[in-house]
Amino acid sequence: MTTSAAREKKTQAVRRALYRRPKSLTDTPLHYCPGCGHGIVHKLIAEAMDFLDVREKTVGVAPVGCAVLAYFYLRCDMAEAAHGRAAAVATGIKRCLPERLVFAYQGDGDLAAIGMAETVHAANRGENITIIFVNNSVYGMTGGQMAPTTLVGQRTATCPTGRDVGTMGPPIRMCELMNTLERPYYIERVALDGAAGVRKARRAIRTAFQAQLEGKGYSFVELLSSCPVCLRVSPSDGLKFVREQMAPVFPCRLFRKDGKPVP
Repeated sequence: MTTSAAREKKTQAVRRALYRRPKSLTDTPLHYCPGCGHGIVHKLIAEAMDFLDVREKTVGVAPVGCAVLAYFYLRCDMAEAAHGRAAAVATGIKRCLPERLVFAYQGDGDLAAIGMAETVHAANRGENITIIFVNNSVYGMTGGQMAPTTLVGQRTATCPTGRDVGTMGPPIRMCELMNTLERPYYIERVALDGAAGVRKARRAIRTAFQAQLEGKGYSFVELLSSCPVCLRVSPSDGLKFVREQMAPVFPCRLFRKDGKPVP
């Protein structure tokens, strides 16, 4: 074997080690648009299931939205919920099967608009479930309409001149809202704006799952993500949008740990 061939073989081995597909992620091409964060979050959830060795006891709930086909990609039991009702469905599954790890996977329109009541009341009861909340500031699946998290001045299909506070109100900050309740155990917001953000997201998801396995109660992980198609920007500019425009409005930090607000 020549020196160059040996070097290439070693490089390929390193790449396989760095980019190995989690066992809990199916070998199915993702349907998500370039620059979308859903594929990254799917991989992080799969890695968490592998790390905690809980794939066979995990149940995911995916409602209407871009991630409605999550069952194609995650090797665990999955249930679909009506639009906005994932927290209610997850509550029912967890109460019937308390030994299972149950998570709901929701977008901002689903969780913070039509599903706001289910979201708040599940948290207020302290249900022992995990909510994975992907916030991309827009209704991605249904045409790019304004969402509860759309930024002030941000243009969407239903606010083409930009979100106006006077008529549409400001964006809703879900972590801050949930942190006013007494029962949640763990609340954190991270941004999928680069490698460092992905590493923080990996840790947050594992922490939330571990808390549920230990019976600690309700956990909520918000992930700031990009929807380049609805933003009409490139994938790289989508990351810039998350970092420079979303993060100042939705500060990334740990809000609650061990059932207590973090100053």
